[in-house]
Amino acid sequence: MAVSDHVDLPTFMEGVKKRNPNQPEFVQAVQEVAEDIYEFIQDKEEYHAQQILRRIAEPDRVVSFRVCWEDDAGNIRVQRGYRVQNNNAIGPYKGGIRFHPSVNESVLKFLAFEQTFKNALTGLPMGGGKGGSNFNPKGKSVREIMRFCQSFMTELYRHIGADVDVPAGDIGVGGREIGFMFGQYKRITNQFTGVLTGKGLEYGGSLIRPEATGYGAVYFLANMLATKGEDLVGKTAVISGSGNVATHAAEKIVQLGGKVLTLSDSGGFVHDPDGFSQEKIDWVKTHKTHRRGRIQDYVEAFPKATFHEGKTPWGVPCDVALPCATQNELLGEDARTLVANGCKALAEGANMPTDLEGVHVFKAAKLLYAPGKASNAGGVAVSGLEMSQNSERRAWKEEELQQMLKDIMFGIHQSCLTWGDQGGGYVDYVKGANIAGFKKVADAMLAFGVV
Repeated sequence: MAVSDHVDLPTFMEGVKKRNPNQPEFVQAVQEVAEDIYEFIQDKEEYHAQQILRRIAEPDRVVSFRVCWEDDAGNIRVQRGYRVQNNNAIGPYKGGIRFHPSVNESVLKFLAFEQTFKNALTGLPMGGGKGGSNFNPKGKSVREIMRFCQSFMTELYRHIGADVDVPAGDIGVGGREIGFMFGQYKRITNQFTGVLTGKGLEYGGSLIRPEATGYGAVYFLANMLATKGEDLVGKTAVISGSGNVATHAAEKIVQLGGKVLTLSDSGGFVHDPDGFSQEKIDWVKTHKTHRRGRIQDYVEAFPKATFHEGKTPWGVPCDVALPCATQNELLGEDARTLVANGCKALAEGANMPTDLEGVHVFKAAKLLYAPGKASNAGGVAVSGLEMSQNSERRAWKEEELQQMLKDIMFGIHQSCLTWGDQGGGYVDYVKGANIAGFKKVADAMLAFGVV
């Protein structure tokens, strides 16, 4: 009989670092999960004997490929494309495609690892994956973006499929880019299948997909506050980002009676003491999406606001906070500032926006703190519903989808309560999300044997 390998957490993490040199984001993501999982599996011999955590922390495969394209000046450009397929124990790989200069193997491995647990939490049959390229869409013409997307899909198509791996959008990849990639997939394969989500409504997309991540994060935030007998009415909110997730999170907070004070982008943040009304949020959506403008231009349209160049918004006093921009945007010192300023609750709209020190600060302060794998799962949840609609060749009504999204976020919250309740009225949502997501994936892996 095989003897299980009961190594301690530091030894396990040392092994992760050795196997993944120069991949700090991935190591950080594994550490954040392992800190909670180790205690949970301490007395569960089967998980140890089958090396489940070690296997989840080793992607099924990492595909890297060259993407050649021609810019408008006739220059040949070369980027690197990736697809990380982390784990398909409970369903086809599912996760976004990101186009951003920061994209590398470490970033995509961390995102695919996180996605595995996030997708498990939704209750839908989806595994975890992620992909992208170091291509920067900013400053590119529509035709350049089209040519890049077509070249990217010309390689990616052989690694994906409706029952294999179903990508979606992410940073730098919206409806336009999904359309270009889906068109190329259809052209190459001569198939019309639900191989991508986030599609246009005209060709198999789902209602409320653009709103889902931001709305879902706020629904989760409201569920956390409800455990304390509170709601969002009259509460001030600080939000980072000004893209799809941030603007829809702001929109939902306004709808639920809250007051949004900030939005940001890579250049800095805008503070509007009067709050972002629906009219102002719509202005930001149009300016950022259609005009490709910067958030600093907001102060010209609304002079009472101030722009703070090169800074993040975490120093602005607030009741609740939603980091909705990118990974590691909220550091330990920022977390201490939020706690000192009286912030009661924080829900992550981005993936791993809080660094490990910040996570420890929020846990020590017993803040109502939701990790991204729980609170921003609304987007992939509706992507999963889009997959179901594609399979059935049907489209659900908006009211049905809104209710499903609320129900899924409520279900994730309940899972976090089940595994994260520490007694004395404190719920460790990070621990709850990590254990609930891990247990579902791990038990499926046990059923398959050593594969």
